[in-house]
Amino acid sequence: MAVAKPSLGRLILVPSLITLAVTLLRLVGELSRWSPALFNREAGGPGALVGIVWLIPVFGIYFAMRLARAGEGPVHAGKAAGWAALAFALNTVLAFGSFALFPKSLLVQLAVFGVGSWLAIALAHPGWPALWRVLLAYGLAARLPVLVIMFLSIFGGWDTHYAKPRPDFPPMGHWGLFLWTALLPQMSIWIYLTVVGGLLFGALAVGIRRLARRGSDRDVPTGSVSAGA
Repeated sequence: MAVAKPSLGRLILVPSLITLAVTLLRLVGELSRWSPALFNREAGGPGALVGIVWLIPVFGIYFAMRLARAGEGPVHAGKAAGWAALAFALNTVLAFGSFALFPKSLLVQLAVFGVGSWLAIALAHPGWPALWRVLLAYGLAARLPVLVIMFLSIFGGWDTHYAKPRPDFPPMGHWGLFLWTALLPQMSIWIYLTVVGGLLFGALAVGIRRLARRGSDRDVPTGSVSAGA
């Protein structure tokens, strides 16, 4: 039996607050020079165990299950996952194409990846529009605080990964760094990873649950035999 679907704002409120808490914890951990394994301050913060990227599959599955219970699941979970996989493949091809065509222009590569990210986001929409909308709203709610922190880190000279471009990045001023390392990736690439990644994990989770339910339904007897028969 379907349950009432909460409003978009209510649906993403708690996940967004949890994500904000993790973001702030990451910032405090880096500024306090806590364990690099948890709070890596190097450019890009690779491998840090405290980070909101790990929440993408968690909340992708959470939103998917909430929508499915409210009767807004995908018609075909496999097709929903397929659209997400196709979107991922498109952006991957565009990214590698930019690496091949512009091997020495990191800025062009970033621009292509940013444009490709929004093309991929649009391509993923038909698979499960309801989850797509939720993930897009959550992605913006998750990434806008990061954008603010990156602005403060870059212009304030904070020793965090938010302010550090990769070593081969061309030299530029604060505004250039903010545009290319904060605004562009946070508002395109990371939104793409949230939407497409969340769709993929969410669709797979719903598909697995449906398969499990079908299996359990087959195990239930369709009729009963009276004791005196």
